[in-house]
Amino acid sequence: MTIDTSYKNYIEQLKSEILKARVKAVLSVNKELILMYWRIGKKILEMQKEKGWGAKVIEQISKDLQEEFPGMKGLGRANLHNMRKFAETYSDEAFVQQPAGQIPWYHHVLIMEKIKGYKERLWYIQKTIENNWSRSVLVLQIESKLYERQGKAITNFKETLPASHSDLAHEIIKSPYNFEFLSIDEKITERKIEKALIDQIRDFMLELGQGFAFIGSQYPLKLGKDSYFLDLLFYNIHLKAYTIIELKIGPFKPEYAGKMNFYLNIIDKNIKTKDDNPSIGIILCRNNNHITVQYAIDGIQRPLGISEFRLKERLEKRLKEALCFA
Repeated sequence: MTIDTSYKNYIEQLKSEILKARVKAVLSVNKELILMYWRIGKKILEMQKEKGWGAKVIEQISKDLQEEFPGMKGLGRANLHNMRKFAETYSDEAFVQQPAGQIPWYHHVLIMEKIKGYKERLWYIQKTIENNWSRSVLVLQIESKLYERQGKAITNFKETLPASHSDLAHEIIKSPYNFEFLSIDEKITERKIEKALIDQIRDFMLELGQGFAFIGSQYPLKLGKDSYFLDLLFYNIHLKAYTIIELKIGPFKPEYAGKMNFYLNIIDKNIKTKDDNPSIGIILCRNNNHITVQYAIDGIQRPLGISEFRLKERLEKRLKEALCFA
């Protein structure tokens, strides 16, 4: 039998359909498991309320269920307590099916253990779905207080971007950025931080968030006979926009905004295509005076955000000492 191109394409289509079906099957199984755990937890809550039974009844329930279903995992006393807490935390069955049913059970256990507020819990559930976070990544994001840092940058996005685009851009940019994964033993400089970020690009991309594609460091821009170099250049596929990141180890200075505006002008007039949205500039400084930042970006027509970044504690101390004697 001669295998032509059309047959190969047909097989690829079949493979794609099978993969989609398998993903749906996994999601369906997970949703049913989450729903079952919620219903068990709800029954325990109802029984305790109606009969006045205390916490010890859960141990007996666990024993009886494990005797009835000896090969079934997840029926231990600790997990039954988790089911009870899950049902107590989320009273709406529709929510349990969607979106709660889209993430694994032990992600829920982790979120319930570490997060107290409903709004913040829902945010981490939604971000886990969007970014397909593993449990270890979810732990990292919670411990780095990602929820609190999201949307905290000072920006002029409302004045320079359409409303829908502005909200998304503001949500994506956080402050402070957490660079505690860096290990720098030499004298701290902007270029050394930049090099360390490139050396650990996977951790850096995780900290930046979803949708960023790395284009280059010290990216060259030509303007006539002159050359300029961007610290870091990315493209964000959700914003559909080039994103420039400039690193400053000291506090924010007003002239940084003017220089970034200059870079954005060059990118938008020479690199951006008609399908791209306006390019965005992010200036990362060690610390910011909010009043100075607001005056510096007022009137600038290009989208610009000012954020802080955070290093390891020992690096922070050395950086402060270096700035004191600079």
